[in-house]
Amino acid sequence: MSTLNLTKLGSNLLKSATSGENVELGSLWQDHTAVIFFLRRFGCQICRWTAAEVSKLEKDLKTNGVALIGVGPEETGLKEFKEGGFFKGDIYIDEKKQCYRDLGFKRYNAINVLPAAMGKKVREIASKASAEGIQGNFSGDLLQSGGMLIVAKGGEKVLLHFIQDSPGDHVPLEDITKALGITASVQAGVRPQCNDDVCTR
Repeated sequence: MSTLNLTKLGSNLLKSATSGENVELGSLWQDHTAVIFFLRRFGCQICRWTAAEVSKLEKDLKTNGVALIGVGPEETGLKEFKEGGFFKGDIYIDEKKQCYRDLGFKRYNAINVLPAAMGKKVREIASKASAEGIQGNFSGDLLQSGGMLIVAKGGEKVLLHFIQDSPGDHVPLEDITKALGITASVQAGVRPQCNDDVCTR
């Protein structure tokens, strides 16, 4: 059971990537259940692949009255991210990174970021992303981690609170649909097995 204080969390301000207006996070789940994907950064190849993966659910989510929302910790890379069409939901910026802190999304440091970025999960997804033509860059805050939050309509309860342990961690599509109690008509991308031929990063 999640111990998140949704009232406090919901009062954090986000900036709309479309209008530039500030909105409270809680307004995103006020009228419908919300799946909120917190990206590490917009230029991250793994985040782009995960955004595309989660976006496979967009039609099913919409059919079931569920909003798909992406949040980034800064604007760096946003234009390229939007132009790449990686994500089908609305996008917001947490300029103060307060949501990231409140949700327990850790920050790496100069010592632990390299081993995390070179881990097997990261190499596997980077290989899959490259095979699907999804590239990335090293612009922006390389030290921030992310995760996912699913909140029931009206802030009734937290359905899922996922915190990345490594940059390659993500919520499988079936876990998202299970948390929501819906079925989906999409097939999740298969993460490749990592070996010397596949993973060169």
